Amino acid sequence: MFPRPIEQTSPASQWLYKIAVPVALVVWLLPLLGVALTSIRPATDLAQGNYFGIPSAIALENYVQIFTESPIAGYMLNSFKVTVPTVIGAVALSCMTGFALAIYGFRLNLIVFFMFVAGNFVPFQILMVPVRDLTLKMGMYNSWTGLAMFHIAFQTGFCTLFMRNFIKALPYELIEAARVEGVTEWQIFWHVVLPLMRPAIAALSVLIFTFIWNDYFWATVLTTSAESQPITAGLSSLNGQWIAQWHLVSAGSILAALPPVLMFFLMQRHFIAGLTLGAVK
Repeated sequence: MFPRPIEQTSPASQWLYKIAVPVALVVWLLPLLGVALTSIRPATDLAQGNYFGIPSAIALENYVQIFTESPIAGYMLNSFKVTVPTVIGAVALSCMTGFALAIYGFRLNLIVFFMFVAGNFVPFQILMVPVRDLTLKMGMYNSWTGLAMFHIAFQTGFCTLFMRNFIKALPYELIEAARVEGVTEWQIFWHVVLPLMRPAIAALSVLIFTFIWNDYFWATVLTTSAESQPITAGLSSLNGQWIAQWHLVSAGSILAALPPVLMFFLMQRHFIAGLTLGAVK
């Protein structure tokens, strides 16, 4: 039923495994390696058609050029303005809604829970026009505030599903013992349940940070100017009107990928603990 550990297979299978894993890793990393090479490739190489060969020189000035000739610093700041409030807002709301749906067995519990879950099955493309019109009516179109508010609303459903299932797996005897001691419901949430949710909060924060930081669709739908666009939408402006400056786009892409990678490595221990908590006893 379950696959055998590689150590228990035949020597031929083990050798095949040792060869296949590095090959698969290299194939998977080829696009990233190509972008990294292009980011340090001189513009003359691209003009001469040298897209995949060894760069004729190491052009580290590409990284300096994107800061001096484009508002990429502002784009990255806008990304933080959108991503950080979204992570805080969505995770905070989902902790409370997940607690309510997991602990209290009111009549419409499952219906409310299904409403949160159902939002994840709606194709976000069909929401483009209604959401754009709504932000226009609210005066939040072309602003990082409107983009962050939309992401908070849209991500809370998934976060609630995650948190509700996590809290549901906690021992209910802890809640009953706290109630017997006369602890209020808010104190139960804050002092009993919330400390146990730290691995889940860390894992969910990393996921949501990555989702929102890498979002391109809504960044282009709800923002149009350099003053409000995040880095994913702003990278397209690095191309000139007549010349495709792929060396600058690649350098900007590498810089744009750094925050999620750093976020993951900083939270790696908590992230893995949150995803695997309850998997074994």
